[in-house]
Amino acid sequence: MSSKSDEVFIGAIDQGTSSTRFLIFNVKGQIVASHQCEYENHYAKAGWVEKSPTEILESIDTAIAGTCRRFNSLGYDASQIKGVGITNQRETTVAFDIETGEALTNAIIWNDVRTKPLVRQLIDEAGSATRFASINGLPITTYFSAVKMRWMLENVPEVQAARERGTLRFGTIDTWLIYKMTGNYVTDVTNASRTMLMDIKTFKWSQECMEFFGVR
Repeated sequence: MSSKSDEVFIGAIDQGTSSTRFLIFNVKGQIVASHQCEYENHYAKAGWVEKSPTEILESIDTAIAGTCRRFNSLGYDASQIKGVGITNQRETTVAFDIETGEALTNAIIWNDVRTKPLVRQLIDEAGSATRFASINGLPITTYFSAVKMRWMLENVPEVQAARERGTLRFGTIDTWLIYKMTGNYVTDVTNASRTMLMDIKTFKWSQECMEFFGVR
């Protein structure tokens, strides 16, 4: 008969727009322990929705700690968690410095609309909102990450300076969290497909899209 110490589990980070959860599942897919912490986004101006990337990371720490306390109280140990997955708010965009590891400005949340004037400009330049849809599957709108990156490059001095130094990195929330937890600068195709920068046929970054949006 197996003991509790023989059991293995999988963890899941669920990083959402207004809260973060960490859940631990057993091999049957049942939730054994979880903890959720809610937080407020910042609304500096009308139409702006942003959040400190550091506060997002802290919410992860809080959720994991709360879940692990519950997990331990059930007689299990964190060493029994054999892997951790991430699900996250998609188009939200973070800019950080690869040398310091620090965020350069607040994350622009997916439903932020500060880029409306920029989007109109880009559509005029492209000739159509769907100019790149055959490549990235998306129209040019405020929703997706590329225009948020472009806005940061044009309006945030810290982002501009990091680009000049060659230390600027952009990412969706999964990229930011994985970088801070492991030191690896990565994403996956499900998040990349929401940036307007990935070719959905090849699953590679589109040079044409990156050049157009100015983030190459």
